Amino acid sequence: MNDMPREFGSADIQQVLELLPHRYPFLMIDRIIEIDGDRSCIGVKNVTINEPQFTGHFPGLPVFPGVLLIEGMAQTAGAICCRHIMTENLKTKQVFFMTIDKCKFRKPVVPGDTVHYHMTKTNHRRTMWWFRGEARVDGVLVAEADIGAMLVTE
Repeated sequence: MNDMPREFGSADIQQVLELLPHRYPFLMIDRIIEIDGDRSCIGVKNVTINEPQFTGHFPGLPVFPGVLLIEGMAQTAGAICCRHIMTENLKTKQVFFMTIDKCKFRKPVVPGDTVHYHMTKTNHRRTMWWFRGEARVDGVLVAEADIGAMLVTE
């Protein structure tokens, strides 16, 4: 068990924008809740019909692309990694998505849904981070994956 003290927090959209380089239309999280240091967190994405991907995915039957669910997981995990790095007085120059494993899509996500990205750190070595992610809508698992990222610092 990790003996480090628990550090709970959250990040509103302004803080998310400070942590991540992503911007509209590719920012896939609106806020992060229940941050426990670099151990775990929950990112939130409110899916709305006015997002650009719905013009072509799919006309008459809008479905949030699965790949964007995985990107939302990666952004959520990346944000808490960057937040942790800042506590060490380092600045993140870039976050690179490195791996996707054990990815499964369980149910479609549609406009009006609120996705909660539950991210739990499974490993961390130097600049590499690995997380287990679950995307949930109303508590129901809609997608899951193991992801890895690399942080480049100054």
